[in-house]
Amino acid sequence: MKTAGWWYKLLALSFFTFHTIRVEAKSDKKPNIIFILADDIGYGDFGCYGANKIRTPHIDSIAHNGVIFTNAYSPASTSSPTRYALITGEYAWRKKVGILPGNASLSIDTSAYTLPRLLQDAGYCTGLVGKWHLGLGTPERPVDFNKEIIPGPLETGFDYAYFYPATNDRVPCIYIENHKAVNLRDDDPIEVSYRHKVGKEPTGKENPELLKLKSFRGHDGTIVNGIGRIGWMSGGRQAHWTDETMGEVFLERAIHFINQQKVHEPFFLLFATHNAHEPRVPGPLFKGKSNAGIYGDVIEEFDSYIGEIVKALKRKGIYDNTLLIITSDNGPQIKEGYEDGGLESLNRHDPYSGLRGTKGSLYEGGARVPFIVSWPDQQIKPFVQDQPFCFIDMLSTFASLTGREISASQSKDSRDASSLFFESQVKTYREYIMIQDNSGNVALRKGDWKYIPSSIPDKAELYNLKDDYKEQANCIEMEKNKFSELNDYYQTEYRSVNHLK
Repeated sequence: MKTAGWWYKLLALSFFTFHTIRVEAKSDKKPNIIFILADDIGYGDFGCYGANKIRTPHIDSIAHNGVIFTNAYSPASTSSPTRYALITGEYAWRKKVGILPGNASLSIDTSAYTLPRLLQDAGYCTGLVGKWHLGLGTPERPVDFNKEIIPGPLETGFDYAYFYPATNDRVPCIYIENHKAVNLRDDDPIEVSYRHKVGKEPTGKENPELLKLKSFRGHDGTIVNGIGRIGWMSGGRQAHWTDETMGEVFLERAIHFINQQKVHEPFFLLFATHNAHEPRVPGPLFKGKSNAGIYGDVIEEFDSYIGEIVKALKRKGIYDNTLLIITSDNGPQIKEGYEDGGLESLNRHDPYSGLRGTKGSLYEGGARVPFIVSWPDQQIKPFVQDQPFCFIDMLSTFASLTGREISASQSKDSRDASSLFFESQVKTYREYIMIQDNSGNVALRKGDWKYIPSSIPDKAELYNLKDDYKEQANCIEMEKNKFSELNDYYQTEYRSVNHLK
């Protein structure tokens, strides 16, 4: 893997400096913060992480002048748990949050202290553009997409939200702005179900001849824009999105949000794109553009969004005082729901950079993700950060970077990792990191060691990632003391909380 091998040695020699000095801010101005969260993009998918079949010049340029993390983790290897942990600073397994359907209730307690609420308290205008996937409405008041859609992102701390409810392969296939479905007509109401077919719309299962993208593994519900989805919906035809233009729509809303902000007042934007989640339908300018098939196309499209965001910040004169972070919610699964040819046309591109496992697993390929930080005003020197890190810690980290003091009950599971943004040689900021799969199982990383528990006797796994990043040699039998140490952490933090036997 290029993390420990020739790529990062070459990277360090060519343009990364390992000795850095943390400096005081040039002014008392708080930084604007843009957290760009890609969807299902892998550890090896950017040029700065070793990709040579996919071109990501805008991302690479930011990495060239910023910090590139080699041991960064999403809090989970699937979408909803990762997003829950990012926004709340709490491990999603504590509240049994897994992948949510598009009509699920809001998974975040509206009274909870959240990352956007922290930043509101610090004087920020907070915005969400893109994927939500954390539920809407309540069990007592289930979401009705034809009426006021509440509670939702605004009730968790966002001042503005333009989003889609779940994933781009799930119904309902609509955009929502704040509390209202966009372009929905009163005479064409939406109905949504994940239990049975509703309405008379054709489905991928019943009408495969209508599909422009063949379904795979159950993505054969209601057809929207020629693509079968998970679940069923009827109505709302004027409100349906068009997959080919989703990227453009979200980019326009993100730039609009940036342009609406006052120059001397800070803002926070969570820009959560749909790339490279299935169905992969790149815009016309990017179809067939990459050397890694349709999978590479949607990543090069994603890179173009980054370039446009940077241009917008520079036009407004605020790029230097913007803390810009680029990462992914989890690793990819190249063939998951559709026969799009993505797996077959990778052209020897490795999205995992040699890591074992995929999206949804507890292995490194499921949750080790690219993580890039840029903040020109703070004179961050370019370097590679090798310390283990998890972005569940953004709540406490942003508190530190914006001068806010928060209590232990507010920070929950998050810890202040801000030192990792400025210095390569720093003391480990937390004892261990826990990573969740969609079933609520967890793996634990402490230092160079990775422990994957199992309810099946003799099936637990222990790896020394420094020597075995591919997780090939289970060394529990040879490292009984280390196994005992990590199992104690697991018993204390996970099994006790979940009352497991």
